[in-house]
Amino acid sequence: MNKIIVTYKSKYGSTRKYAEWISNKLGADLFDSSKISSDKLLEYNTIIHGGGLYAGGISGISLITKNFDKLKGKNLIVFTVGLSPTEDPNVFKPIVEKNLTTQMQNAIKVFNLRGGMDYKKLNLLHKPMMAMFMKMIAKKKSGELTADEKGMLAVKNQEADFTDINTINPLISYVEALGK
Repeated sequence: MNKIIVTYKSKYGSTRKYAEWISNKLGADLFDSSKISSDKLLEYNTIIHGGGLYAGGISGISLITKNFDKLKGKNLIVFTVGLSPTEDPNVFKPIVEKNLTTQMQNAIKVFNLRGGMDYKKLNLLHKPMMAMFMKMIAKKKSGELTADEKGMLAVKNQEADFTDINTINPLISYVEALGK
């Protein structure tokens, strides 16, 4: 039997929403990553971690990366949640390379999901960072913008929710195939 856990680190709610959807679809246990020990993870065959993307980092990924030697025999899956459209996998390649060693990249299946943002709800650290980033990218010519930057500009100073339960289907299918 494939015993599954979903852990997540969510600052503004999109990652938690996806984690709950995935957990419900798979009948998996669900934990905020800050409330679970690496020893508890050893009880599971499949470990799924979700983290929001912030400045090229994946929130809470250290739960997996710091314990990789103990977990590498497990089915490891990471899903990221950010504002960028997810159609182009090359957008996420540098993020994966920054957060996971080559050995980890070979052992961990990564899925990228689109989240949301409410500019008014950003905390005191993120709000000025976002304002500075927006000013910087607004100066670029349209043809110089990355997909990530276009996504950020599209939701400037407003609420945007791109979460979609259907986008978890490839992850669900992948995990279900592991149990066969």
